[in-house]
Amino acid sequence: MIEAIPTRSRASRCRWREVVPVVLRWALPVLWVLWASLAWWAEPRESTEAQLDRDLAAGQVVTFQRAQGWADDGAYWGSRPRPQHATNGGMLAWTVSNGQSRYTFDVPPASASYPGEPDLSANTGLDARLAAVAGPWHVGGDFAHRIAGTAGVLAGVLTVLWLGRLIGGAPPLAGTRWFWFWVGLLPFGVGVLAWTYRELWRPPSTPVLDRGSGWRGFGWLVLAGVGISLLVSTARVVIGTAVVPG
Repeated sequence: MIEAIPTRSRASRCRWREVVPVVLRWALPVLWVLWASLAWWAEPRESTEAQLDRDLAAGQVVTFQRAQGWADDGAYWGSRPRPQHATNGGMLAWTVSNGQSRYTFDVPPASASYPGEPDLSANTGLDARLAAVAGPWHVGGDFAHRIAGTAGVLAGVLTVLWLGRLIGGAPPLAGTRWFWFWVGLLPFGVGVLAWTYRELWRPPSTPVLDRGSGWRGFGWLVLAGVGISLLVSTARVVIGTAVVPG
């Protein structure tokens, strides 16, 4: 009886070691697909003042804000861009009822003399028209911000599961922990998908002798990060911001 307890405990630990990789093998890709779908839908899309007029005429504008560009430090691939609030900013960002966000730089700034009031001579009362039908841009509340918030939560859960397995699980086979840490920081969760594929879906049968080091992982982060950014920028120009927002 005394020896049976540690035996059951060891058997339980062995089962967990077998179950966790199988669960993560499916959970991580599913979470990534859900995050990517919501993030793509809620990602701000560059638009025009004419589109803003159409959205206003259709009663689709929910929130708006004048801004001076977007605040996005890029430190975390799952972070959401935020408009840099500026009362006299030349950029207008707005959300519509289908959950999408749009912005344009085509509008003249609001009055500098009276920051709280729209300059009717400059923008024909655009700020007043927006204020009459929409509320201020805020985090949470309307459908667009709820979608973006959900995408942020999914990205956070995905990152926690990946880091928990990377740090607390068995040593990776194809690279060191530091190698996969740096690779995992690649934009759009590409590095997390790479780790999932190489370590969970197609792991080497035996540990690789020349496993990727932390320096090699950092190099991949820099080179692949630049390549992904160039690829997205090119696709945005070729295909358009409706398909490749940002």
